[in-house]
Amino acid sequence: MQGEMETVVPNYINISKADKETDPGELDAGALFVLKSRGSWLHCGYHLTTSIVGPVIFSLPFALALLGWGPGILSITLAALVTFYSYNLLSVVLEHQAQLGKRQLRFRDMARDILGPGWGKYFVGPLQFATCYGAVIACTLLGGQSLKFIYLLYDSNGEMKLYQFIIIFGAATLVLAQMPSFHSLRHINLVSLILILAYSACATAGSIYIGNSKNAPPKDYSINGSQENRFFGAINAISIISTTYGSGIIPEIQATLVPPVKGKMFKGLCICYAVIVTTYFSVAISGYWAFGNQAKGIILTNFAGDGNPLLPSWFFLITNIFTLMQLIAITVIYLQPTNELFEKWFANSKMDQFSIRNVVPRLIFRSLSVIIATLFAAMLPFFGDILALFGAFGIIPLDFILPMVFYNITFKPSKQSLLFWINTLVAIISSILVVIGAIASVRQIVLDAKTYSLFANM
Repeated sequence: MQGEMETVVPNYINISKADKETDPGELDAGALFVLKSRGSWLHCGYHLTTSIVGPVIFSLPFALALLGWGPGILSITLAALVTFYSYNLLSVVLEHQAQLGKRQLRFRDMARDILGPGWGKYFVGPLQFATCYGAVIACTLLGGQSLKFIYLLYDSNGEMKLYQFIIIFGAATLVLAQMPSFHSLRHINLVSLILILAYSACATAGSIYIGNSKNAPPKDYSINGSQENRFFGAINAISIISTTYGSGIIPEIQATLVPPVKGKMFKGLCICYAVIVTTYFSVAISGYWAFGNQAKGIILTNFAGDGNPLLPSWFFLITNIFTLMQLIAITVIYLQPTNELFEKWFANSKMDQFSIRNVVPRLIFRSLSVIIATLFAAMLPFFGDILALFGAFGIIPLDFILPMVFYNITFKPSKQSLLFWINTLVAIISSILVVIGAIASVRQIVLDAKTYSLFANM
């Protein structure tokens, strides 16, 4: 860490005790244009749900297959409780800072003000950027795969390659990436929430139908593999579950709330976790019940059978359309940290947001951001393995460790208090998971490396 840090323009909103008014004169263009504070707690709930819940829930039955019934359900429940608690701690710290007259709008602002300038600039900022941009690449890849699946439903001998579908998905994202602010995504994210409920219902109904049909596979709930494989399988499962609860942009979402913010984030989290409880447990339990230890990495693969689909083609079509549409919403929401950074660097906060001076660089750099992500997704169709490494190094520190550290430093609870030790224990266990998860991810990359090839048609 350098001894002398650069002078950083304060990235917070000063709030008067009388009327909680925002003084936009102190904001840089990224905060002023992208992180507009105009949303309600309902809008916050939509943003939270889209940032946390995604098609990765289709992997939950596989996680249960690696852990078994008891440890699996316990892990999903504990992850829900810990992240709900963690996100509330972040919100409480942000509310406290706002009441002191320093409303922090970004994760790196929190790190800078609580831990010191170097932490925001050299650790939390880059970590969040890499994690969010990695999510953009992963969603673009998944979107291309979903489009290809729909294509093959109607032309099983079709010759179009995966990279072509990734480009089509990237083109759709390119349009929505021009939405001017985080707040302007509120209606898109409401639709996203509805789509989550829809494709989760499809996955649950499909599992129950197959599990009760004459084609139901034998139900074996034992855990397969050697002792070593079972250990790394359990670590992989915990990483999958942790990733399904990850966000990484909680402060940015809270920044969209109109002041005063007190209590609004908690209501938004309640909406989000109502969706999580409804979808996560139904998809995980029904999928594992139907397929046991034969549950695959994505439960929809089990529905396809071994060349003999267990459900009609229209079911696959509807489920993939719901999934595809929601993936676009996730991609756009995880572009917001990148968009905010570009606005801060290249926009002029003293001019109107929609002036030619600001619109031209916005259009150029947001488009470049999407094009580069699309290129990476097309070039690295095995990016899922790499993303597991991002999850270990990014999601767990941002969502499981830093909230505990921020709270303990900000409020300084007594070392004899239960709260202090709960926060410390969560941070320590999560730190251990980062190391073990990273080792397991690297091991999986090494095992799969022989199947890797650039622009592969997977």
